[in-house]
Amino acid sequence: MLMGLIWTAMIVVSVLFGCLNGTAGEVQQAALEGAQAAIELCIVIGGAVCLWCAVMELMSASGLAEALSHALRPILRRLFPESARHEAVLQPLSANVSANLLGLGNAATPMGIRAAQEMARLAPPGEASNELCRLVVLNTASIQLLPTTVAAIRAAEGAVSPFDILPAVWISSAVSVAVGLAAACAMERRP
Repeated sequence: MLMGLIWTAMIVVSVLFGCLNGTAGEVQQAALEGAQAAIELCIVIGGAVCLWCAVMELMSASGLAEALSHALRPILRRLFPESARHEAVLQPLSANVSANLLGLGNAATPMGIRAAQEMARLAPPGEASNELCRLVVLNTASIQLLPTTVAAIRAAEGAVSPFDILPAVWISSAVSVAVGLAAACAMERRP
């Protein structure tokens, strides 16, 4: 709600300033061009999301997603020792991390929500467990092997090689996950 008010205020002030400054025509032109660019970007990102969701479905049908999920289980059991004992948590959790590794944040979200719901069932009512907080940090700062959404945006903007940012993405996402998990562990409630 607050963000909506902030955006509304910015738009109103911009339009008023444009009218008072004598550049209302330019404000109108910029609004139309911005709307067109937003629609084009949504189409490009939507196409990329559809493509990578289809790739994820193919991986799932071929058993590759399950293999990736099993490969992640030892790591997830160390990060989430209590929750990982329950298959109802471990399955959506590993699917969520797998999707995030492939840069499919939109596909990962429902699985992350399901894992969080299952973790919340294991915690006392109305209280976020340390592991649930760790899951939120891991999802927010996720390590991406293939940043597909960013690559789609770069391709839409005319990048010759949209994936040439991979080393920077790997380094920055690894650092953000390490710092985030270290901060989450430092702030954990001790029993």
